[in-house]
Amino acid sequence: MSAPTPAPLLLRGARLTTGETADVLVAEGRIAALGAEAAAQAAGLDPAPEEVDCAGLVLLPGLVDLHTHLRQPGKEDAETVETGTRAAAMGGFTSVHAMANSTPTADTAGVVEQVWRLGRDAGWCDVHPVGAVTVGLAGEALADLGAMADSQARVRMFSDDGMCVHDAVLMRRALEYVKSFGGFVAQHAQEPKLTAGAQMNESELSGVLGLAGWPAVAEEAIIARDVLLAQHVDSQLHVCHVSTAGSVRLIRWAKEQGVRVTAEVTPHHLLLTEELVRSYDPVFKVNPPLRRESDVMALREALADGTIDTVGTDHAPHTAETKQCEWTVAAMGMTGLETALSVVQHAMVDTGLMDWAGVARVMSVTPASIAGLEDQGQADERGVPRVGAVANLVLVDPEARRTVDPEQHLTKSRNSPYRGMELPGAVRHTVYRGARVVADGAPAQPYRHPAVAEAGGRA
Repeated sequence: MSAPTPAPLLLRGARLTTGETADVLVAEGRIAALGAEAAAQAAGLDPAPEEVDCAGLVLLPGLVDLHTHLRQPGKEDAETVETGTRAAAMGGFTSVHAMANSTPTADTAGVVEQVWRLGRDAGWCDVHPVGAVTVGLAGEALADLGAMADSQARVRMFSDDGMCVHDAVLMRRALEYVKSFGGFVAQHAQEPKLTAGAQMNESELSGVLGLAGWPAVAEEAIIARDVLLAQHVDSQLHVCHVSTAGSVRLIRWAKEQGVRVTAEVTPHHLLLTEELVRSYDPVFKVNPPLRRESDVMALREALADGTIDTVGTDHAPHTAETKQCEWTVAAMGMTGLETALSVVQHAMVDTGLMDWAGVARVMSVTPASIAGLEDQGQADERGVPRVGAVANLVLVDPEARRTVDPEQHLTKSRNSPYRGMELPGAVRHTVYRGARVVADGAPAQPYRHPAVAEAGGRA
């Protein structure tokens, strides 16, 4: 059987990133019309489109996350592709990139194809597996990058995230290899010998708290090396979760030299500081660690001026057993898919550093461009989705206020650092390939990929 085409939608009175209001017609999975033409074309449709009142809601192209941990296969007690992508849809994401540190590692064509199929079966958003750079993330031998690139998953992003590709020769070979098929390496910048046993940012506070320090230079040294390697072989490098002011300066310099480097910052590094570690609450333990207030301000400025290209959630779900324990043995990582847009609004929009067009740029258009996603991030330079594009959209209420309660989140894990914090903004609707997968702030029905429907529920 064939998958039914999503019913047409008429989004009434949405607020564009330009500040104007407009109707948007979604039909046959695409944006059919925008503005005055939308209602006129809707009148001729059979069946008539479902009308959705979007007064006061900001319309953005669907969000794209280059840095998500979905845990499956092997760690389904913390997250699955189903639960993680449903949480992503609730956060306004229509595309996520699943990092390779699953069990088994996503270092073969078979594993990345499994993750890709699980994403299609779930139907909440696109799932793009990230292939491991090295076998088992061990940093000793290159994984079969070409086989993953040629697989059904068509992997283009490779990362050992959670581990650094610390061997300079291996990193050079990886950059050379991915260049041959238009891929890129996303580096977790952490010199392991400088961070052995590290527990938090190295500072006066780490000494006061008696926790082993994680120096900024451990991140900055790898970035400095890697931008030079990328320049040497003329390949594309993406720097994951930038966290220090020094890293910003290095990336800015590299871009000035014409190096093909892009970078991301996480929502938590835009908002939270090392001062939270005084509580010894392991929910604030993360890799890289929370840094100083001066680093947070430098990261915000770099995101606003384009030195940092994207926001990546680094959504890292963990079980209660591995997170709610003594700080020194607790797992590193925080959930983030369902709060990312609110944190960016709070840190960037409500502070005047960025407008909604900028949010569309750093959370949709630019990450889609970096990853080469033709069906995502299709908007003009003002952040307005393009007529004719695949209908991947999010509508957010910027006036809403909510107190974060992780118990209400759709991710399986509860390790949100924002528990009890009041944040602005709320996703009201997420449209994925023309289907409203989130409606009125709640999950609706997932999109049915044609191949999934023809296979009776699994592709």
